[in-house]
Amino acid sequence: MKRVVTITMNPCIDKNASVKTVKAERKLRCFRPRYEPGGGGINVSRAISRLGGKSTAFFLAGGPTGEMLRELLQQDDIPLVAFGIRSHTRENLIVYEESSGEQYRFGMPGPKVEEEEWKAFMKELDTVEPKPDLIVGSGSLPPGVPEDFYARVSKWGKSHGARTIVDTSGDSLAQACGEGVFLVKPNLRELELLHGKSIDNEEEEEELARKLVEDGSAEVVVVSLGAAGALLAWKEGLERVRAPRVPIKSKVGAGDSMVAGIVTGLSRGWKIPDAVRLGVAAGAAAVMTPGTELCSGEDTDRLYERIKVL
Repeated sequence: MKRVVTITMNPCIDKNASVKTVKAERKLRCFRPRYEPGGGGINVSRAISRLGGKSTAFFLAGGPTGEMLRELLQQDDIPLVAFGIRSHTRENLIVYEESSGEQYRFGMPGPKVEEEEWKAFMKELDTVEPKPDLIVGSGSLPPGVPEDFYARVSKWGKSHGARTIVDTSGDSLAQACGEGVFLVKPNLRELELLHGKSIDNEEEEEELARKLVEDGSAEVVVVSLGAAGALLAWKEGLERVRAPRVPIKSKVGAGDSMVAGIVTGLSRGWKIPDAVRLGVAAGAAAVMTPGTELCSGEDTDRLYERIKVL
């Protein structure tokens, strides 16, 4: 198995609760909340663990919520390296309305990270032994962390023989592609923003995905298509991976589960198309779970067998 490190610069505690009905100007009495560790790379590490793999989660942590984040990950038996910062780790609120079956998600802004803190975090990567084979940079960047952070991570990875997978958006995604990464996982909107043009049909989807490979932005491009699965572009060509139909309970965590499936496959030495199929299966498995739950290994394995490549 290849060594995997995930990086989360803007982690969080997801506080999940439920209420009978959401009404304005009323005191709403929620049922007992459930706390879960969250943030892109952390969710990827948690999903990798559920798929039978192993990774080390690198993340920033500050204040009481940062300490809780450490404890929750330790309960999940996730190997971790938590780098302390002065500001408090954010806490998000997810409320399920029982009367309608609707979910309300309140995302809080990340803490201010000082320059010396994120630079020290980068230096912390140099202490990893043995060096990782796969690095996953996933999630948003908090205030104070430069937009080229994931580009710096990719550059560091190249210098140590590691392949970098990036799952983010906006300028940080564009700058990572400018440096060149091993794999990116944009959705259609992010693919449009990368090229500055709208997508009107499948032919244009394929053209823009292929262009990212041809111009050196990424060796592998996996365009997330939601219920339709994913479009894979790499040096060998193009493939559309159709997601199996499943009952939908919550779409939260599907993207992180897809990345986890891909990375798990790659860590096993699988060929790229097979790893992407596992990723699509994991993403589909995640939408079958309620709230912010991630994929299960059992569901992922079962759905993987049903995947068809068009």
